[in-house]
Amino acid sequence: MKEGIILAGGFGTRLQSVVNDVPKSMAEVAGKPFLEHLFSYLTKQGFEHIILSLGYKAEIIIDWIESNQQPFKVSYVIENEPLGTGGGIKYALQKSESDKVFIINGDTFFDVDCSAFQAFHQTEQADLSIALKPMTDFDRYGSVALDGDKRIIAFREKQHCESGLINGGIYLFNKDIFSKLNLPDKFSFEKDIMEAHVSSLRIYGFEQDNYFIDIGIPSDFEKANVDFKTGNLK
Repeated sequence: MKEGIILAGGFGTRLQSVVNDVPKSMAEVAGKPFLEHLFSYLTKQGFEHIILSLGYKAEIIIDWIESNQQPFKVSYVIENEPLGTGGGIKYALQKSESDKVFIINGDTFFDVDCSAFQAFHQTEQADLSIALKPMTDFDRYGSVALDGDKRIIAFREKQHCESGLINGGIYLFNKDIFSKLNLPDKFSFEKDIMEAHVSSLRIYGFEQDNYFIDIGIPSDFEKANVDFKTGNLK
């Protein structure tokens, strides 16, 4: 079973100049909420259950879900206060039915082959696998270092890179790592799991050089509008 949690509680603060007051995942891209583009992708990837981790203006997303039937089961949880990415995932896991769960950022589109990703995770016997996007000449993202076996050995801070691998915002993890680590209700998935346990957990990088966009800033939001309108998702 393919099951995923979408982190869709973001404020969209940096998009206020170009988007009405809605959660980032509901920002209109090429005439549709960005979440609809994500749902179309997840349908093609064969997902059967999606759990939405909601916060800011959750009612806008819930109203949209209830008026648009999907080919997979949709559940959701609502944070009463911001719990961080890790806390949001932990809270959403109460609705989970699988022992391995995908995580998808609600403001990022990365065209990952999720079946190949799943097979990679299984083969490497990973605790956590991260979809990585190769990039050149970038400074907006931190980079990820791998050893020869595709195991992640370091997460590097944002700085200018001629070329490197970035975290593409799609993860696959074994649910039991949350209980093993005894984490609080509010924490960062990136800092308190990935970075803090990079040497103790089996964290692997799955490289995919496919279409990637993060709509978190106005320039990339505008690029997404053009790309999705023209269908140029390469």
